[in-house]
This record gives sequence, structure tokens and C-alpha cells, in this order.
Amino acid sequence: MAQSTKVLDGGWGWAIVGASFMAQLLAYGSPQSVGVLYPEWLHAFQEGKGMTAWVGSLVAGVGLIASPICSACVDNFGARPVTIFSGVMVAGGLMLSAFAPNVQFLIFSYGVVVGLGCGLVYAATLTITCQYFDKRRGLALGIVTTGTSVGAFIYATAQNELIVLYGLDGCLLIIGAVALNLMGCAGFMRPLNMPGYYLKQKAALERNTDGQLFEKPPLDELKISAGSNMTTPEKTLMVKELLITIDAKDIQTEKKKHSFMAGLAIMKVIKKKQQAYSKYMRSMHEILQDQSMVAFCIAVFLFSLGAFPPVLFIEDVAQSQGLIEEVSVIPLVSIGAIATCVGKLALGVLVDIRWINGIYLYAFTMFAGGASLLLIPITKTYLGLQILSVSLGFFSGNWSLTSYITTKIVGLERLTQAHGILMFFGGFGIMLGPPVVGWFFDFTQSYDLAFYFSGTCVLIGACILTLLTLPCWNRKHSDNDRPDVQYTSNCDKVASVA
Repeated sequence: MAQSTKVLDGGWGWAIVGASFMAQLLAYGSPQSVGVLYPEWLHAFQEGKGMTAWVGSLVAGVGLIASPICSACVDNFGARPVTIFSGVMVAGGLMLSAFAPNVQFLIFSYGVVVGLGCGLVYAATLTITCQYFDKRRGLALGIVTTGTSVGAFIYATAQNELIVLYGLDGCLLIIGAVALNLMGCAGFMRPLNMPGYYLKQKAALERNTDGQLFEKPPLDELKISAGSNMTTPEKTLMVKELLITIDAKDIQTEKKKHSFMAGLAIMKVIKKKQQAYSKYMRSMHEILQDQSMVAFCIAVFLFSLGAFPPVLFIEDVAQSQGLIEEVSVIPLVSIGAIATCVGKLALGVLVDIRWINGIYLYAFTMFAGGASLLLIPITKTYLGLQILSVSLGFFSGNWSLTSYITTKIVGLERLTQAHGILMFFGGFGIMLGPPVVGWFFDFTQSYDLAFYFSGTCVLIGACILTLLTLPCWNRKHSDNDRPDVQYTSNCDKVASVA
């Protein structure tokens, strides 16, 4: 199961980067520019801002909340099948939204269906990119995640023109048809390691030909090793491999024996399965015991809670304050998206510099983003909103750092699990942010208090991340680490490699 270092940081990896970039562009183009559709939905359905905001919040939050499930799908089926299936979901959800009779139906078709499709694309593209890159992982992830920003820039302008030409329903049908190109992107995603589902199928095929794929050691000899690269057979198996190898094979063998013995064999296999899943859940618990990981999860939650609402509301802010009568040729959403694209690339390059600590770089972007949010209520010109859109968009490019920092904290072997947990927190924040801002407006008829709340949340998250990842905490907890588990998650190690 070990990946060869010869294929890393180049070669087909750049084709993976290109395909993943296009996949994120096609999937996230419309959801990231949902601020353009938001005023149209307000006018069409005549619902409150808080209720209508659920559409934009769910499409961004549902996929992230479901990240543990999406990551498990990528683990078991691979990036290519998952991306193909996500293309069907994204395209189907967008086309279905064209026939929405009310906001509630739109919440399901656009918010839930499209959101889950985007979550599958996000998990698949980041996972396979991390597998193909090591030393240039920060740059590769920066390029891949800029796909969402480039997509937002293109789709924000394109959706405006399509609405003028074909109406809101025609616009959704056209962009839904374009999203089908996700299936073409999936063709480039050649797996480095055989996914778990295919390992099981191959094992079944080998059994039918009297072969044996796995030589299983006794269960008590299987141990979890978080820091192992698994380059030799003597290395202990990962939890995922443990779950794969303990399958129905034992049942098939014992069924040939006496029926009573077969029943005992079934009970034995069930017990083994329970032990394997128990080990898997313990590894998840160990990830959340890491103080740096917990601090990062809290920071991502608070940043998502505060920094995402401007994507949805910034156009309505300009119109409600009388700064502009209608959406301009280049919307504020597009300006912020381009700034985010530049930010992802710049931050991706910076985090690859050896002496730069990725966690503290992320905390700095949170401080700057929080300050930008606090300035939105006191800005009384359209030019000022454009400048703040650029600032907030650039520092929102820190999403390109999440996979990199997670890998440094927990290691590549636990990336899928840890990233799923992290994205759950981020998705929960994104899902709550826009409705809260919308409710603030419905009660106060102003966005001022809402953006003060958003900026404060982001600043608090930056403080928590900075304080809980100080190197002094490692000395305090170093004596409590379990000796049988290899950890790579302390601030000293992060500082040395970030």
C-alpha cells in the first residue's frame, strides 16, 4: 500500500492538479457566486432574508459537514468514481432548482443535493492531490483550491448575463448542463493506491481461484501506527487495512464445517469486526485529543461562521445602502473571488517556505480577515466595499492551507480522517453564518450589527488558535503521550517543517 516516491511532486501529478482545478471550478462556480442569485430568489419567492439565506449557507455547509462520509467514500471507492457520481449530483441539483416552486424546495435541490455533490468533489480532489505531492504539496493544493475562486469569478458574471438572456430558470439549466463536464475531469484521476472497495473485490476474486490476497497476522499483533510510511511487510497495518482484511472470508471457510461450528465462526467474525471498528473510532478519538488539532477545528469553525456571509450578502449590502442600484458588470462577488484566487496561490507558496509556520500564517490571515469584516459597516462608498472585498477575499484564500496544516499535525496516514473532522467544523460554521446575518437584518433592518458579530467571531478564533498552539503546551503534555502511538502533532514539529 506504500506509494512510491518516484511518482511524487511531478509527472502525472500535474495532470491531477489540472483535473482537480477544473473539477472544483465546475462544482463550486455557482455555489461560490450564489450572492448573485440571492437577490433574484428574494424577488421571486418574497421570503425573508434569513429563510432565503439557508439556500446559500446549506450549499456551502452541507458538503463540509458531510466530509467524514465523503472522505470515507473516497477511501473505499477512489477519487475517480466519487467525482463521476458528484457530477451527476451537482448537475442534477442545479437543473432541478430551475423548477423550484418555493424556497423550501430550493433548500433541498440547491442547498442539499448540490452541496453534497460539492463535498464529494472537494474530498476527492484534495485527497488525490495530497497523495501525488509531498515537497510541493502547498503549491499543488494552492493551485487546486483556486479553482473555486476562478469559478466564482467566471460564474458571477456569466450568471448575470444568463439571467438577463434566459431568466433565472434558464440560467440554472445551462450551468447544470455545464457541470456534467465533471465526469470528464474524473477520467484523469488515476489512483496511486488501490481503494478499499477494489481490494475487497480482488480478495473475493482470489478466493474463487483458490488464491489468497492477504496473509493475515493474528489480530492481537495488529497495531495502529500513525507515523509509519508502511514501506515494508514488517510494518504494522493501518486501521483501514485492518477493516479491509477482516471480511466474510472467515465465514465462507467455516460454513463448510458443522452448522454449530459455523455459527460460532460467525460470532467470532462479528467480534473481530467490532474490535476493528473500535480501533478505528479510537484513532478518531486520538486525533481530537491533540490540542493543536482541536484549536485548528475551533478556528476554522469561527472563521467560517464570520467570513462566509459576505460572499452571500455583499451585493445586497451595497444595494440596501443605496451605493449601487443593481449588480455591476463586475460584481463584488467576482472581485472577492479573484482576490481569493491570488490569496490561495500566494499563501500556498508561502507555506512551502521552511521557516514559515503554517499555523501562525493561518492565524495572521484570520486577524486580517476579522479586521476587514469590522470595517464593512462603517464603509459608505462602493469603492470602499470593493477594497474590503479584495482584502477579505485575499485572506479567505487560507482555505488552501487547511489540508497542508492538517497533514503536518496528524500525518498523511490520518489526513482523510482528520480533514473530514476539520471540514465538519468548517461546514457547520458556514451553514450557520448566513442565516444568522439574515436574521440580524430582519430584526434590525441593518447589516451593521451582523458584521460586527462576524468580525468578532473571526478575531476570537485567531486568538484561540494562536494561544493553544504555543510551543510551551508541548512540554506540559509530552509526558502524557501514549508510548504505543507515534504522534507527529506538536507545535515544535509543525514549526520545523511548515
